[in-house]
Amino acid sequence: MRAVAWTAALALSVSVAAGASAVQRDTKSTQTATSSAHPLPVSVADFLLPANAAIPTPTPAPSSPPAVKPAAPQVSAPVAAPRPAAPPRIVVLTTQQALINRDRAAYGLPPLTWNNCLYNVAVSNARRMAAQQYISHTNGVYADLACGIGPRSGENVGYWSAGINDTAINNLFMASSDHRANILGPYHYVATAWVVGANGYGYIAVELD
Repeated sequence: MRAVAWTAALALSVSVAAGASAVQRDTKSTQTATSSAHPLPVSVADFLLPANAAIPTPTPAPSSPPAVKPAAPQVSAPVAAPRPAAPPRIVVLTTQQALINRDRAAYGLPPLTWNNCLYNVAVSNARRMAAQQYISHTNGVYADLACGIGPRSGENVGYWSAGINDTAINNLFMASSDHRANILGPYHYVATAWVVGANGYGYIAVELD
């Protein structure tokens, strides 16, 4: 857990990431990448005998059998190769997600699209922290993995004493190596949720997968 004091408001955040089988709670972040090859479409040309090709009637000859002139083959137009599938459309639903994608773009990384299953996890964790009035991790990364959309997951949580402030908490996350590693991690999906507690503090959960 890392505490950071800001002059404008009190803020605190912690991060955690999980692989497919274990939670990683240390400060090291391991990034992996996989690639897959897809077969290229092949165009095939069919050679057909014309349907209206006429075969000459044989004429008897004393010394040799009749000769039949073969019809010239007709070549059909080649089959057009299908267009490659378009990349998935990126859905952005919160300011925090937009800031995360801005940070990733600055490092040459692809944006993260919204996922409703991760959002349910984020809302549940933000509500829990607002009710208890302190930040903590429970089973967030395991709930993220249960969404079944990726082999690894990560979670950033934090609070801001002056309520909801996306820019401030994003700056706090990016200033911390643990949280920055999650934001820049090998993920494809994200969801974020703020909940304001009875103490007026804004509690945020960021779920990544």
